[in-house]
Amino acid sequence: DEEVSELELIYLGIAIAVISSFINGSTFVLQKKGILRSRHKGRPYLTDAVWWSGTLCMIVGQVGNFLAYNAAPAVVVAPLGALGVLFGAVLASWILNEHLNILGKLGSVLCCCGSVVLIIHAPKAEATSRLELEKRLLDPVFVTYALTVVLLLLVLIVWVAPARGTSNIMVYVAICSLLGSFTVPSSKGLGLVVPDAFGEGPSSGRARVLFLGLLGTLAISILTQFFFINKALEHFSSNIFEAIYYVTFTSTVIFASALLFKEWTTLTVTDSLAMLCGLTTVCVGVILLRISQEALIMWKKKEGKSE
Repeated sequence: DEEVSELELIYLGIAIAVISSFINGSTFVLQKKGILRSRHKGRPYLTDAVWWSGTLCMIVGQVGNFLAYNAAPAVVVAPLGALGVLFGAVLASWILNEHLNILGKLGSVLCCCGSVVLIIHAPKAEATSRLELEKRLLDPVFVTYALTVVLLLLVLIVWVAPARGTSNIMVYVAICSLLGSFTVPSSKGLGLVVPDAFGEGPSSGRARVLFLGLLGTLAISILTQFFFINKALEHFSSNIFEAIYYVTFTSTVIFASALLFKEWTTLTVTDSLAMLCGLTTVCVGVILLRISQEALIMWKKKEGKSE
């Protein structure tokens, strides 16, 4: 019975993740539409109803992601984000008239396929208790990585973004993706800490401190992503941004999870080769997406041979 209930919980998490992916896919399109409408009317986008509908979708999508990550393994939930990319591309072509050329479409497909391969073959070990999570959060390797990410974020936000943000889409993408190193582990950690934080045990005080720390980290990460996502949508195509953001965010989450849970020790040779192929596919997809912004494709008909 316990195995059945756990399986039902996983299926519930998958269902929530699918719904959240479609909701998240509409977020960038609606916010972009609101920004364009407000720019046309000469007023701040904070006063636009369409922009607020996109923001509401983002909030609902984040709540859905939180529930999904705590109901099913992250390795199952994360690939479903690819559905949001494809749904967003369809919405963008309908609402924003943003049409990807053949290179952009191929790039989007390769990005999604490569990311799914990466996650399917990624190590699957996860923390199962608050004490285990605490031990892994204090691991010197993960602490070093977290401090490095914070330093990179400070450099990008304070110096690089003001100078290059409006001309290079990868600046805002890098900021939002690096924050994924904190968003997903915090979401997963909150689910492990909640039972102890609000219980009556002797360690409830310590668990409550960890709960508040994870909640604060999650809130700061989401709000910072929210700010820079809107900065990116002011200057770049929502199709291009969403596809590249999904790939880099997913890759960062995989790397952070591997460091936090020391999952690389369980990798087989087959999984290692598959992850290498997935990374290569993702890189090619991103390159095609970037090229598609400026490439002009012309189809030439072959001239019939004269007899």
